[in-house]
Formats: sequence, structure tokens, C-alpha cells
Amino acid sequence: MKPLLIVVVGPTAIGKTALSIALAKALNTEIISSDSRQFYKELAIGTAKPTEEERAEAVHHFVDFLSINEEYSAGQFERDVIAFLDNFFKTKSCAVMVGGSGLFVKAVIEGLDDLPRNTIHREALNERFEKDGIAPLLEELKSLDPKVHDYLDVHNPQRVIRALEVCLASGKPYSAQRLNQAKERPFDVLLLGLSGEREWIYERINQRTLQMMEEGFLDEARSVFEYRNLNALKTVGYTELFAHLNGEYDLERAVELIQQNTRRFAKRQLTWFKKSTNTHWMDAQKPEEIVSWVKNELANRTSESSNR
Repeated sequence: MKPLLIVVVGPTAIGKTALSIALAKALNTEIISSDSRQFYKELAIGTAKPTEEERAEAVHHFVDFLSINEEYSAGQFERDVIAFLDNFFKTKSCAVMVGGSGLFVKAVIEGLDDLPRNTIHREALNERFEKDGIAPLLEELKSLDPKVHDYLDVHNPQRVIRALEVCLASGKPYSAQRLNQAKERPFDVLLLGLSGEREWIYERINQRTLQMMEEGFLDEARSVFEYRNLNALKTVGYTELFAHLNGEYDLERAVELIQQNTRRFAKRQLTWFKKSTNTHWMDAQKPEEIVSWVKNELANRTSESSNR
């Protein structure tokens, strides 16, 4: 029987961290973070990184292992996690992976297409983005690849720049080079999606934003303000606070925008994860039932394997 990777996905603020810890404790295993912002040592409050107390309850991997000055791609994450699991599964039969970064989750579960890279194009595109914003880059990408809206998060500058880099480096549309053929993995995957009523999720987002501010999110943003042009910091929460620190609007407006843009981000996350037909969608407000269901699924797997 293959080892099992239990993957917990869903929109931000829905309770993925708490559930993953409950699962890890119940199954005597450890957690892999697939949240691409929790990788960075300098970012804690604004990324809702597991606290020291939470990490004491269950061992977490791929948290706090990069500096914001380091670039790290989904392809690198794929290679690193697969190598980690190859070793981890020598002594454990299951692991838990949790996060809302869809591309990073996909990289581990299915693998990514081997697309061309070109440093010169990428640097030039980043310079254009800093000067003119995302709109002209998106227009160019649409002209080179009309199908861009079918598969890309067009609100994410990194994704837009990467797709443009591939188009320019290869001379072909990005979409034409995406094979979408899942790689064979030496482990099985149990994909759990957390869902809930939209208003409930939005209220959790609003309240968590206020909690982050009380915990010192503004001071955290101030501490990395000089690095605001780095890719690691081009994300909801930091962007709005940087604009406030730059004098563009007051703090109350910044908080409102964080809440609004986080709600939009959550909607995009759900859209991404709903594409998968293999996801078992569960009620986020019933974590105990989810843990019981997973334990039952593992028991069934063991029983079926022993009867073969």
C-alpha cells in the first residue's frame, strides 16, 4: 500500500491550520505548509503563519525557511517536497499538507510542466511592471495568448510575468505549452476542501484582519517597507499597508481594503480549488467530524489492503 498525503485546501481564514494540526495529532504525523507566503522568515502576522504554540502541537515543515530576498518557485517547491516525502515516508505512512496557494499544491500533487525560462526577459518584465503596473503587461499577454483568462490568475503579477516570460522565450502561447498531464507519484493523495457559507467566511476574514492589526501587522509592514518591491511582498495585506505608509490613504481605509481584497482573494482560491473533481468538500465548521471521517478512510484503506 502506498503512503498517503492528506492535502487540506480552501480559502484563507477558513480554519485550515487548526484542522491540519488536529489531523496531525490524531494520525501521529507532521505538516507540510504549501502556503507560499509562510515560507518567509520576515513575514508572520500578515501571512497568518502558525504560532509557536501551534507549531509545538505538531511539527511543521516549509515554514520560515526562506528570506524575502530569495526567489522560490512552485517548481522548486515541487522538487523539495517530493524529496522530503521520499525520506519521510520511509518511517511514516501518512503526512498532512496544508495551504491555500493553489499552484504550489498542484505542483506537489500533479507536477508542473517544464516551461522555458529567460532571465533577461523576466528582468525586463519586472522593470516594466514597476514602472507601469500590471495593465500593459496583461494586454500584451492577451495579444500573445488569447486564452489567458481560461487558466491564469490575471490579478497576480508574478503569474502574468511568468506567462509572458514563457511566451517571449519560446515564441509560442503559454497555454499551448501546458500539457496538464499529472505525473506519477509514489504516494496516494486524499484531497480535503474546506467550505462554508460565504457570509461566514467573509466575517472570519474581516475579524482576522482586525486581529492582525491588533497583533502588530502595521509594525511588521513597516519593518519590511524598504523591500516592498520584492515579489514576496506583492501580496494582499502588505500592499495596502505599504500604500498607507506611503501616504496614499489613512489606516482605516487600508484596513477596509485589506478586508475587501482578502475576500476577493478567497473567492479566487475557491474558484481554483473547485476545478478539481477529486476534492472531498467538508464543512469547515465541523472539524471533529472531518477528523473522524479521515480516520475512517484510513482504516478502510488498511482493511482493503490487508484483504487483497
